[in-house]
Amino acid sequence: MEFSPEVFLNKLAQTNDSPFLIPVERAEGIYLYSPDGKRYTDLISGIGVSNIGHRHPHVIQAIKNQLDKHLHVMVFGEYIQSTPNRLAEKLTTLLPKSLNCVYFVNSGTEANEGALKLAKRYTGRTEILSCRKSYHGSTHGSLSVSGNEVKKQAFRPLLPDIKFIDFNVEEDLKQITTSTACIIIETIQGDAGVRVPSKNYMKALRSRCDETGTLLILDEIQCGMGRTGTLFAFEQFDIVPDILTTAKAFGGGLPIGAFVADKKIMRTLTHDPMLGHITTFGGNPVCCASALATLEVLENEKLLATVEEKGKLFEKLLQHKNIQALRRFGLLFAVDFDSAERVNRIVEYAKQKGVICYWFLSHPNSFRIAPPLTISNNEIRESCEVIIEAIERS
Repeated sequence: MEFSPEVFLNKLAQTNDSPFLIPVERAEGIYLYSPDGKRYTDLISGIGVSNIGHRHPHVIQAIKNQLDKHLHVMVFGEYIQSTPNRLAEKLTTLLPKSLNCVYFVNSGTEANEGALKLAKRYTGRTEILSCRKSYHGSTHGSLSVSGNEVKKQAFRPLLPDIKFIDFNVEEDLKQITTSTACIIIETIQGDAGVRVPSKNYMKALRSRCDETGTLLILDEIQCGMGRTGTLFAFEQFDIVPDILTTAKAFGGGLPIGAFVADKKIMRTLTHDPMLGHITTFGGNPVCCASALATLEVLENEKLLATVEEKGKLFEKLLQHKNIQALRRFGLLFAVDFDSAERVNRIVEYAKQKGVICYWFLSHPNSFRIAPPLTISNNEIRESCEVIIEAIERS
């Protein structure tokens, strides 16, 4: 019963009619292992989570150390606990000085929910702007500012006062006005198929927000934590957000997210009303221990320095006449083909051969590659051989 497909399909809630159905008994580094011993190369990092690989020994040890002290003891914001303190101190030392105050939550969508509430509370405004084709999460607020109408229609009505503009189109920035509380934007649009803005656009975005008193929220839930070669992608555009959101790879495999802002902004959640935002499990000490260890691994093992070199190797090896486009930023890829059906055949064949690629929700003509940053050059070569074979057979 442990790995029964029938139990999985009937006793666990399903998210779609064709789940991937890989039975996973254990994971280590860039690999997953099924009960029969089959090995799978995880080229998607559990959808952007395992940036330092599965079960990194430094992370495992940090988790064990915290388990010997205590688990949950109180809701967020009340008790002083060593591990959340250390994580907040570490994270803010790695960020620009205006991003100096952290609110820990449990996931990426919760981080975005908190950021949206914070922006409305601080500015006293209600209008929110987002981008078409964006993805910010599946809870009501995050879904409201996501740009995929197919995913939203069945759940309307959603939040009011939401407007959408086109990503990387400077002319549309004029729609940010003195009535706008915030604009929430992925620094790199992930689910849309790895869309990278120009530096000029990002600078114009920052400037327009400054002109209108609008808070800029950068969602780095997928593209952060070293994925692009810097700890956060915004560092490569010479701008600083008013609010930063992070999750996924932040926890090193455990569930944790955060929104980060200046203390003067964050303080508005403490009064009128008190407990303007609250979470029971946000800042869980075990999750914080894992996140802190993850930051230490990224720093101590100098993983960021190898991202661009490895990304270029993937790009060099993934050459085929059937590939219509390949978009890359660091170790985040979208590989385009002429149809979703071809993409499905490629992904399924690669899975059979033990290499895991995956689809994008909002761009079905592409598959994603986002491997652990720890992947070796030889492992890249082996994986690309399988992918090229899958393309040939598609």
